[in-house]
Amino acid sequence: MSYNNILSTTNSGITTITINRPSKLNALNKETIQELHEAFKAADQDAATKVIIVTGSGEKAFVAGADISEFANFSVENGGKLAAKGQELLFDFVENLKTPVIAAVNGFALGGGLELAMACHFRVASDNAKMGLPEVSLGVIPGYGGTQRLPQLVGKGRAMEMVMTAGMIDAATAKDYGLVNHVTTLEELMPLAEKLAGKIMRNSSVAIGKAIKAINANYKDGKNGYKVEIKQFGKCFGTEDFKEGTTAFLEKRKANFPGK
Repeated sequence: MSYNNILSTTNSGITTITINRPSKLNALNKETIQELHEAFKAADQDAATKVIIVTGSGEKAFVAGADISEFANFSVENGGKLAAKGQELLFDFVENLKTPVIAAVNGFALGGGLELAMACHFRVASDNAKMGLPEVSLGVIPGYGGTQRLPQLVGKGRAMEMVMTAGMIDAATAKDYGLVNHVTTLEELMPLAEKLAGKIMRNSSVAIGKAIKAINANYKDGKNGYKVEIKQFGKCFGTEDFKEGTTAFLEKRKANFPGK
């Protein structure tokens, strides 16, 4: 599929989605959000894709925020619709994919950019990365899940401070906060993400998808995460991956998971 604002390539089980608007520091506009939705959906449905990595083009920015020019004149109703549609199309959508998604944060991840990174299943960052939610400096609040996911990841107090001050934190602080899992040089960022993807791909993709569902359930209102875990655990016993994994263990050999 051809895109105007992103690039999507698949190699050795890894689909890499790159936001490619360098002149706008990869800012998210409506078209880019729609294209990202389509690319993530295609990758999740592709049996050849075991892990998705999302990153930004260039060395300056992962995503430097939303394209403010698109909504500067919105009404109350339009603003609400913007947030609802964006969460449905991209941010909630990514969080709930069965395929693992790694955010490789290269440079600025601000506003919608940080919200996209937080919607991914985990994050790695380059040592030049800067992260923040500056929305209150524009008279608005994060609207793509930022007020919910940030406190889940860094705690309520730190999230309150980050949102209220509209400030940025560096990669080392983000790692200290638990916002990112690993920090490395810009040159080693993608190799690190691919190395982690390789470790993931050794395991059952079916089981990983069920683990994602169980972990996410703990953060959803009205969901009992323990009950979801029990249900997903039970479902694993009916999969070919379970049969292969247990058989390989008993036969003292490496498992060759069929992904079914």
